[in-house]
Amino acid sequence: MVRMLIRQVRYDHPDAVKLNDQVQLEYAERYEDEGDVTPLDATMFVPPRGLYLIAYDTEGRPVATGGWRGQETNSENYRDGDAELKRMYVVPEARGLGLARRILAALEDDARAAGRIRMVLETGDKQPEAIALYRSTGYEPCEKFGHYRNHDSSRCFAKPLGHS
Repeated sequence: MVRMLIRQVRYDHPDAVKLNDQVQLEYAERYEDEGDVTPLDATMFVPPRGLYLIAYDTEGRPVATGGWRGQETNSENYRDGDAELKRMYVVPEARGLGLARRILAALEDDARAAGRIRMVLETGDKQPEAIALYRSTGYEPCEKFGHYRNHDSSRCFAKPLGHS
């Protein structure tokens, strides 16, 4: 297993902003649009209502990121107790090392500890690697929710968190 340091940071931390800019470029390229315009701000990822993580390589470079934010029943089809996964991203040169799985597991554990009932996520049909990751870790298709719920390319998944 590759050694990585996973740190909790704020969503507006400079390394988080850098990785977010990179994922936005990838979204724009894959979907030929402006990227993900879901409204987000740093306060959405502050514990205990959320968490934001960055993985650093042995030289201190930020190479992967992900976060969750709490959601409750609202007009965008969220449910009470949802934890929404946001900004999962691994830089191209660090893909295939298991970083996304490690971050995902840490986010699920944290959301579970915070009392969240299920983890939900929205991705797109032009991100087959993401869909494969989520399906392989127990996520199942669910009703569409969130900012892109009315887009044909949107794919939504959910996983019950259970409580240990």
